[in-house]
Amino acid sequence: MRRDVEFMSEGVVCRGWLYVPDNLQGRAPAIVMSNAISAIKEITLPGYAERFVAAGFAVLAFDHRFFGASDGEPRQLVSPPSQQQDLKNAITWLRAQPEIDPERVGGWGVSLGGVNMLYLGAFDRRLKAVVCVATGLNVLEQMMGREGLHGFLQMVNADRDARFASGAAATYIPAVSMPGEGGVMAFPEAYDFYTAAMNTYAPTYDNRIALESMEYLIAEQSPAAVHLISPTPLLMIHGTHDLIPVGAARTVFDQAGDPKKFVELDCTHTDVYVREPWVTQSANEAIVWFNQYLAR
Repeated sequence: MRRDVEFMSEGVVCRGWLYVPDNLQGRAPAIVMSNAISAIKEITLPGYAERFVAAGFAVLAFDHRFFGASDGEPRQLVSPPSQQQDLKNAITWLRAQPEIDPERVGGWGVSLGGVNMLYLGAFDRRLKAVVCVATGLNVLEQMMGREGLHGFLQMVNADRDARFASGAAATYIPAVSMPGEGGVMAFPEAYDFYTAAMNTYAPTYDNRIALESMEYLIAEQSPAAVHLISPTPLLMIHGTHDLIPVGAARTVFDQAGDPKKFVELDCTHTDVYVREPWVTQSANEAIVWFNQYLAR
């Protein structure tokens, strides 16, 4: 069973779906989900949530503020600190629901959502297990070089002055594009995936991001706190051919304490979003993990 829900996060309404197992007896263990950069809840989350609820878990899938059905201005602003506060408030709301066992709540995140879960695993002790899939680590300096990064930041910072002068709420750039066309994710893989989603099952997807988002994404350093996650159990699932090098994910994983597990799948970044057999393999690994650590 799935129903529409909403909760407040720092004065902003976040909207989503609560999945509850059919014929639930007592209170269910629960999973809160966090999505990828620019993704709305219709993308990726349902395929995993349906598998989790079939395994006996309640699941909260929602749009972070500024995106999809949730409120917040400016639209399409990617702010990991804001998303992490949304998740904390989502956990608070979820634990208060009558169907939920408040002492058996876990977190699942994909791409940037995986980074958010690294943060939550370290700083929210209410989570009893964490799963990070295709974790979208900050590799912008490695990709652009320090000089290139500084030049890009100069342009992004100048946008603040321009918006102050004009009164504009935001400057927008494409979320995904082909290489050389100015998108945040200017990769054929990302462009093909999000374009296909927008043209089929996620028609409300908005292919743009507020330029200010790049300041937050460049400054994102949540994985630096990974050593604080233990004793919360951490499962990381990553593709051998992910755009984020699997070695970078393993380096973060190695800094975490036990209990932990790393699963490497022979796939790309977006393969694990919706394509088989990787979604089933990834979901099954997560279900085993949550069964182990969210059990009574």
